[in-house]
Amino acid sequence: MMTANEIRDSYLKFFESKGHVIVPSAPMVIKDDPTLMFTNAGMNQWKDIILGTKEPEPRRRTDSQKCLRVSGKHNDLEEVGRDAALSHHTMFEMLGNWSFGDYFKEGAIDYAYEYLVDVLHLDPKDLYVTVFEGDKAEGISRDDEAASYWEKHFPKNHIVNGNKHDNFWEMGDTGPCGPCSEIHIDFRSEEEKAKVPGEELVNKDHPQVIEIWNIVFMQFNRKADGSLEPLKMHVIDTGMGFERLVRLMQGKNSNYDTDIFTPVIEEIERLSGKKYNHTFPEGPNGEGINDEQKVDIAMRVVADHLRAVAFSIADGQLPSNAKAGYVIRRILRRAVRYAYTFLDQKEAFMYKLINVLVHEMGVAYPELTAQRELIGRVMKEEEDSFLRTLDKGITLLNGAMDELKAHGKTELDGKEAFRLFDTYGFPLDLTELICGENGYTVDEKQFNEEMEQQKARARNAAVVENGDWEIVREGEQEFVGYDYTEYECHILRYRKVTQKKNSFYEIVLDYTPFYGEMGGQVGDQGVLVNEDETINVIDTKRENNQSIHIVKELPKDVEADFMACIDTDKRDASAANHTATHLLDYALKQVLGEHAEQKGSYVSPDTLRFDVSHFQKITDEELRQVEKLVNEMIRKDYPLDEHRDTPMEEAKEMGAVALFGEKYGDKVRVVRFGPSCEFCGGIHAKSTGRIGFFKIVGESSVAAGVRRIEAMTGETCENAIYALEDTLRDLKAMFNNAKDLKAVLTKFVEENDAMKKEVERFRAQAVDRAAKSLVDRAETVNGVHVVKAVLPVDPASAKDIVFKVREALPENLVCVLGSVYENRPQLSIMLSDDMVKEHDLNAGKVIREAAKLIKGGGGGQPHYAQAGGKDADGINAAVEKVIELLNI
Repeated sequence: MMTANEIRDSYLKFFESKGHVIVPSAPMVIKDDPTLMFTNAGMNQWKDIILGTKEPEPRRRTDSQKCLRVSGKHNDLEEVGRDAALSHHTMFEMLGNWSFGDYFKEGAIDYAYEYLVDVLHLDPKDLYVTVFEGDKAEGISRDDEAASYWEKHFPKNHIVNGNKHDNFWEMGDTGPCGPCSEIHIDFRSEEEKAKVPGEELVNKDHPQVIEIWNIVFMQFNRKADGSLEPLKMHVIDTGMGFERLVRLMQGKNSNYDTDIFTPVIEEIERLSGKKYNHTFPEGPNGEGINDEQKVDIAMRVVADHLRAVAFSIADGQLPSNAKAGYVIRRILRRAVRYAYTFLDQKEAFMYKLINVLVHEMGVAYPELTAQRELIGRVMKEEEDSFLRTLDKGITLLNGAMDELKAHGKTELDGKEAFRLFDTYGFPLDLTELICGENGYTVDEKQFNEEMEQQKARARNAAVVENGDWEIVREGEQEFVGYDYTEYECHILRYRKVTQKKNSFYEIVLDYTPFYGEMGGQVGDQGVLVNEDETINVIDTKRENNQSIHIVKELPKDVEADFMACIDTDKRDASAANHTATHLLDYALKQVLGEHAEQKGSYVSPDTLRFDVSHFQKITDEELRQVEKLVNEMIRKDYPLDEHRDTPMEEAKEMGAVALFGEKYGDKVRVVRFGPSCEFCGGIHAKSTGRIGFFKIVGESSVAAGVRRIEAMTGETCENAIYALEDTLRDLKAMFNNAKDLKAVLTKFVEENDAMKKEVERFRAQAVDRAAKSLVDRAETVNGVHVVKAVLPVDPASAKDIVFKVREALPENLVCVLGSVYENRPQLSIMLSDDMVKEHDLNAGKVIREAAKLIKGGGGGQPHYAQAGGKDADGINAAVEKVIELLNI
């Protein structure tokens, strides 16, 4: 029996023998296409070629592509581990062969048949193919051409007509499209085949008659008006589900019984102590899911989700609370919940499976091996984080479902579901999953309303009232700030803005050198000036791709000519910090690894803040390495190498790094400083030498998997060094200008520690003497030991004294101690246990009343209480008041 790795290898080598170039899988996480977060089909990485924006060489290619389907149109998440055929996954592999303007239908069909029948030795009697039946509305006839090529290999009853939904593939509303042929296999028993012919079950969702391969014949282009025109270059786009193919080749009833998953499931069995029973989701009579099936489903979900999360992290996407990162976090938390509930895993568990996954798939996908440590650390951190709230969340949800049952309801309130999300990190789909397992639904509409209300509250936190734009002259703005720091201009339009009690004006200029705040870089400040007046520009914002100038007052003549002049000192300092973030981004990748991606930044004239994805605290040694690398690039004084209006493809070929999640146009600006090359629209220093010096001053966590670095450059750095020198000079002066300040300070600290210990010893002795004196002077009233006094001791000593008295007089004790320290009064009450139980006394209640006499308050337990106040003159009266209230 062929292993999964052997089957994958045989596919790639077969097509290599047919002149195809084996290409590596593209990352599962897409970082340069704003329309997609994840690769969800094999063709994603060839979109540019298919759309005609990139040369197709080489024209024949083959690969095994990592794919992820968890949201939107292609969403298999809810089916994982529980669909009837056990063939759905989040992360899966798609085997593909591609022809860009080379062979077309006949070649693709012949290759497919040869591989399946001659190489894999599948019985052609079990194979069925589909062809597009045509569409009169589109003016497209049946794909007789493809059918004729299939007839070389199959009888006509094995060639099934398919409708537009199944057999006409389209990239989107517009773009390349065409008919396709699916290959299905019937692996029912011979007895079942005799009852119902296989052709009648094709595309009928039968769990044992399934599609394994789709061959798309891209020959049309869908225009904006909906019409079709022939493509200049025909494209073959194929995709074969690797997991399904392995299942067939290994003769298994489920994808999870193949060696793709069995090593991981066996490790889950070992770690959890549970047994995998190879059950299907429903019972034999459809009576529901029993405990054995729940365990099996949990193991399948964990095994599947493990792959999705591990490959995503290996491709550079850490779990987070936004966009692709949130999808990965959802998948991981879903698996953690299954392991917690059905596999009794109350501690981090999934990260322990990484070694098995790497062993099985690391050869085919070396990024898994390279990122093994990162994957394990990130997964454990995420598991630990979620497990801290999971138990509380499940308890709360169970209580809510008990309430539903008690009142005969079947739907969970959307507000409750939102509270689980907001407080415990339960995504809606996880709440729906748990409720569904118990026969309840969730009011999704109300949940969404709560979510919108929360967003509205955030938006309304700072209400802004904008006046209407007043048009001064027609025209559009042109930004000239890359080349000029001052420029002649006119006002195009303005409006008044009221923000709470503050009001100001926003101005749009026809030509402006002012950079509007964007990409983490603050906006420019400066002036609008002419012979008659000077208007201060206090800030510049970005709106609708224009710089909006903020001024406190309007010019007297809004139609006048002005010179727009930037505050160049602030601009240069801000530009230096921005350039430093590019160097920092590059250095972090060199020191920490390629997973260290920018997650946000903020640069101003005196501030540099940079957020980066990383799984743990960045060590002092790593920070020092980063600093050295940045300062090395500063000393080399790399000049600004700027490329404006660069076609996207050309920018990628230059190696420019895009910020994931950002949307870019067809043409972009590329900024290079030596080895650092990024997409960027911001203002930069003319060369790295202008930065002067770079120093990291802080490193902290801002979210799971995200670290924040704070740094300084240039004059700010210089001033910080001067301040440090002044501090060191003052310290040396305090120690008679000692030459070895470190040694002197070490000795000082050691001596101070020794003196503290000596003082503490003296204090303990004083406490013992005071307690003994009080015990010796104790009065006996009605059989009760009454100890009362006012002493000049600190609060800690007062507490120790009353506990010492209790040790000496453990029964029939009432101890009241007033103390005054630095003119602050404190009252302490200590009662023996028998006084509390037999006489129903309560020190906590009594002290609140007595503390009024020292103008204070307090509380405590029935046997011990403390109170502090402001009036030291009342401390003696407070002590007597306690005795009075205790009625001794």
